[in-house]
Amino acid sequence: MQSWHDILIRKLTEHSLLSRPDIAAIRRLPGVLRHIDKNEDILRQGDKPKESLVVLEGMLARYHNAPSGRRQYLSFHIAGDMPDAQTLFLERMDHAVCAVEKSGIALVPHTAITNLFKERPEVGFALWKETLIDAAIFRETITNNSSREPEMRLAHFFCEQYYRAEKTGLVKANMCRLPLTQTQLAETLASSLPSISRTLIKLRKTKTMEFDNGHLRIFNWNALAKIGDFNPAYLHLEKPK
Repeated sequence: MQSWHDILIRKLTEHSLLSRPDIAAIRRLPGVLRHIDKNEDILRQGDKPKESLVVLEGMLARYHNAPSGRRQYLSFHIAGDMPDAQTLFLERMDHAVCAVEKSGIALVPHTAITNLFKERPEVGFALWKETLIDAAIFRETITNNSSREPEMRLAHFFCEQYYRAEKTGLVKANMCRLPLTQTQLAETLASSLPSISRTLIKLRKTKTMEFDNGHLRIFNWNALAKIGDFNPAYLHLEKPK
């Protein structure tokens, strides 16, 4: 099994060039491993964490609680992601982070990470780029939820999750884990549950994909990407040269 350091290094080198000394320095970071139960909150709005987490397995989500009690999911995170990297610089959490399914994480002290930035600035730039990619995903989500029709919106979301899973090596036989219920899809895409159900039926009829029992299978990537108006450029995951 890969170490948590290897998982983080693989993720950062998806988009950033790191030298051997940079990688060696990452391997020296201390971390505590934790297993998280499904639906367990790891961080709550208002918390002041002293550690940042690295996702090792499973899926985590950021979310806000609406006054109605309904959640608004903001983003989803898979192996290698650091969904709370901003807490290195922002003292208080302005949203919550939970496990969508049973997951594994590593907790890394902020002091160790900031000391690494001073020792190896290129690692700091790579982690900074992670937060910039997060911001790009948020911008795309705003556009997706506010400007696209339901079928395009859902297709775009499926494309994003599949593309990110593929880049992380989590796609097997054109299928990846996507452990979300239809209710959670609705809470992600600013839709109602009946609308999500109808839209899923329409997408299945295109024979481009299948979403069932927490798995997303793609039959025709190009056609699904066309339906969703999906261009992965905003994910900035091209290998550096």
